[in-house]
Amino acid sequence: MTSTLTMSRNLTTKLLAAMSYLGILSLVPLVVNREDPYVRFHARQGIVLWMWEVLAIYSLVFPGLGRLFFGISSLLCFVFSLIGLVAVFTGRAWKLPLIGNWAENI
Repeated sequence: MTSTLTMSRNLTTKLLAAMSYLGILSLVPLVVNREDPYVRFHARQGIVLWMWEVLAIYSLVFPGLGRLFFGISSLLCFVFSLIGLVAVFTGRAWKLPLIGNWAENI
């Protein structure tokens, strides 16, 4: 990403960006601080990640493959959330694989 997104951030901005990777709380940073490109970047990724989690839950309706999809998705979403949180607290804007490109379209 650009260097403007990797500048030093204050605690409030980092906490708002961190909320982006905590499920439905990803909507809060977008409402509270939409003007900040750093918060907006992480909030968009968080929303895509949350939508993936919801889709994984709905996949449990289908026996067999639904449980497999849910298990794999749960693990990936957990790992991506951890990566996102590490990125926030190190002050970086890492584009998550599989999610980053979709997040740019929001």
